[in-house]
Amino acid sequence: MDTRGDMRIVVVGATGNVGTSVVAALAAEPAVTSVLGIARRLPGWRPEKTTWAAADIVRDDLTGHFRGADAVVHLAWLFQPTHDTVRTWRNNVLGGIRVLRAVCDAGVPALAYASSVGAYSPGPKDRPVDESWPTNGWPTAGYTREKAYLERVLDTVERERPDLRVVRMRPGFIFKREAAVGQRRLFAGPLLPQSLARPGLVPVLPQLPGLRFQALHSADVAEAFRLALLRPVHGAFNLAADPVVDTAELARLLRARPVRVPTPAVRAALAAAWRLHLVPASPDLFDAVLGLPVMDSARARDELGWRPRHSSLHALGELLEGLREGTGMDTPPLSPATSGPARLHEFRTGIGSRP
Repeated sequence: MDTRGDMRIVVVGATGNVGTSVVAALAAEPAVTSVLGIARRLPGWRPEKTTWAAADIVRDDLTGHFRGADAVVHLAWLFQPTHDTVRTWRNNVLGGIRVLRAVCDAGVPALAYASSVGAYSPGPKDRPVDESWPTNGWPTAGYTREKAYLERVLDTVERERPDLRVVRMRPGFIFKREAAVGQRRLFAGPLLPQSLARPGLVPVLPQLPGLRFQALHSADVAEAFRLALLRPVHGAFNLAADPVVDTAELARLLRARPVRVPTPAVRAALAAAWRLHLVPASPDLFDAVLGLPVMDSARARDELGWRPRHSSLHALGELLEGLREGTGMDTPPLSPATSGPARLHEFRTGIGSRP
């Protein structure tokens, strides 16, 4: 373990769900002297050891911010607008390439990048796969396509810059109470009543064959990043907590009764709502989720010493609590005020049309 007390870490995309947890974890780490948080919009949140810089990864200079850093953590990602995949490609892929180039130009010795289970090709639900499973994503979903493309870019960077230590985290679905409102904006939109997150209020839940996914708490993802920065590890690490979540588990959380519904009917309804700009999440992302493999996190346990402190159901429970209570943080992506009064800002900007 690196126990030096003078580590300087730069976190790109430091104000979102994972970014705020990573910054908090690094600020509490004795070996870290300073954290530079980079975001498009500066937050009011002021954690210890942390300074802020406003920068857009698509157009602003990043090399100057990275010089002298011991590591860069790249978390910045634009989920919206789902109706403008050129916009998300420019930010996530071309902007991500600019981050990688700036890391190399600044001579930073380590990069920790937030990939995703979404980078994986469709895989089995009845047995876990390790980090060698193909990372080709789901071709029609912008999110998974972009995550997979950056995996290929990182392959090239690692070949051309063997002196750069690259870590790729591939987590499942990430939740925490403070991120619930922000995630509702990104994936469900303004038409979802907060009260529907109250257990017992939704009597039935669609039971979809093949719906099995993995979830974990944002603080546990942050702990994995902290450990990876302190240890001389490299490569990919799957991150997930138990149990694997299916409709039965969701129904228990919501105190609802599972009802089998044909998957094509659910997809058709979602596609219609998306085309009408009633929800921001696209039907292609729905297809990708149904095909995701179940991951084996043994490498993270063995090489990082990582153990999630929260179960997947605890993380989902915090999501529901956050939706009911409207909690957030004083950062633009997580603030409830970002939606505007009565969520008017979400309606004005076009559901799924603007970031």
